[in-house]
Amino acid sequence: MRLLVVADTHLRGTAPQGRRDDFFATCLAKLEEVVDLTESLGVDALLHLGDVFDRPDLAPGVVREFVLVLRRCRVPVYGIVGNHDVYGHNPDSLPRTLLGLVEALGGLRLLARGEVVWLGGGGDLSVQLTGAPFRYDIDSGDGEDYVVKKEAGADVAIHMAHGMLLEKPWVAGLDYTLIDRVAPRTEADLTLVGHYHLGYSRLPLQPVPGRLFANPGALVRLDASLPEITRHPQVLLVEVEGRGIRLRAIPLRSARPGEEVLDRSLIEAAAYRQKGLDDFIQRVRAAWDGRHLHSVEDVVMAIAAGEGYPEEVKVEALRRVGLARERLAAGGGGWP
Repeated sequence: MRLLVVADTHLRGTAPQGRRDDFFATCLAKLEEVVDLTESLGVDALLHLGDVFDRPDLAPGVVREFVLVLRRCRVPVYGIVGNHDVYGHNPDSLPRTLLGLVEALGGLRLLARGEVVWLGGGGDLSVQLTGAPFRYDIDSGDGEDYVVKKEAGADVAIHMAHGMLLEKPWVAGLDYTLIDRVAPRTEADLTLVGHYHLGYSRLPLQPVPGRLFANPGALVRLDASLPEITRHPQVLLVEVEGRGIRLRAIPLRSARPGEEVLDRSLIEAAAYRQKGLDDFIQRVRAAWDGRHLHSVEDVVMAIAAGEGYPEEVKVEALRRVGLARERLAAGGGGWP
């Protein structure tokens, strides 16, 4: 049996900040390539790991274009709900979303939590497919959404999940689940994960014998961070034979190099402004230094004296402070 896996397509009609290309056309081209791969690779099903759309209320005309491409797929499409597919991270809102409408019209099959689908690739091979759609607390517990039981009669168990299941610790204060906590408890032979757009550093990960984990990364790049610029979008081919599983990453030919389609100028400008603000705060603290400064004007005078600014700079700064005070007093806001 052969399965093609995609994650986080985030299909949308408008370009996110930092994209230089026609993002709608790029999404269509990538989806078309995925559908073409299902035929050229002779797969038995297409698996989607969540966040099919970038928001639950896309314009119907935009969704129509994507559905027309998806309808060319001659194999079943199984997926799970991602956080961007529903309102307020609530999977119960699916019937009110466009993804829910697409499913109702037969565009794909979305697996509910705890549901089991059986895939038969011919012969005696039996593959158990389960899914864990996103929910707001998927990573706030002990990772139970990533742990499944292998049913009797299943040769291979494959589990799909949309959550922050990671190979190493992440940002402090944000919820995530480590693979090492899940691997000894799950009976899934292969766990496929979406949500974390950069994907795993290696494919597949095998923390314990017989337990494979893979995240191919998002099909689209939504920001111009350096990791996204260097990352090339890909899909994953899963080949099941007997009780053995082989995985192969397939880079998308339609995905252009990151430096051609991603613009870092806004990020760099924001970083420059932040550095300027940090420098200013440091100067204010240095000027304060235990002195009794009772007003913004006092701070301006102290900074000007400490930095040795020319008289005209000090005068202009005081003029702007005065104008700002007038605007605030009149009910306005902001600096002139």
